[in-house]
Amino acid sequence: MKRQLRDNSLSLVFLVIFLAALVGQSVAGHRVFNEEALTHGAETISYGRYLVSSHFGQAVLENWQSEYLQFALFILATIWLVQRGSNESKRIADIGPESEEKQKLGRYAGRGSPAWARPQSGLRRWLYSNSLLLVMFVIFLGSWVAQSVTGWTAYNQDQQDHMEPEVSYAGYLSRPDLWEATLQNWQSEFLAVGSMAVFTIYLRQRGSPESKPVGARHDETAASG
Repeated sequence: MKRQLRDNSLSLVFLVIFLAALVGQSVAGHRVFNEEALTHGAETISYGRYLVSSHFGQAVLENWQSEYLQFALFILATIWLVQRGSNESKRIADIGPESEEKQKLGRYAGRGSPAWARPQSGLRRWLYSNSLLLVMFVIFLGSWVAQSVTGWTAYNQDQQDHMEPEVSYAGYLSRPDLWEATLQNWQSEFLAVGSMAVFTIYLRQRGSPESKPVGARHDETAASG
């Protein structure tokens, strides 16, 4: 058990703090929702009802979709784009999808290589070769659609409360407030990724795989060290 905990400590710790943050968000969001309801003379709702409400769903999914978009674009960009000296970049000589030998594909697959990496070609190998990017994009698209649907539902509920006409889903997708919130999340994610790529050229954190060795040259890309 101790070995399992140690070997999976990174994912387990982030799972715990994710759940703690999600619970905290739900508690705070429930209070905010009920405070606004009382302000407008509407009925309050229970915590359980709030957890399945569009208000909570939109708030959660709004951040999820931007995070997975960030990762998907970064994975795609780092196939072809490089940043000399950055720990987030591969070597300039390795630009592109890389050779069969380097990727351990087909006849270069090792004894412990996944079965889907062993075929010489075909759809199964292509899917596995791009599975990380594909899953990230699927999660992004799914969470974006779910966010837009919950946001549309919450918007129309607010319209009803103020005795205003509801809008269609297509009409909601063209609203500037939807895209203001969406692009606000996206730009912060892109800034964070770009900053990380540049910071790792000059800054160090001893012991972290996100950093080059403390004594590495600034122009030394991590993969070349």
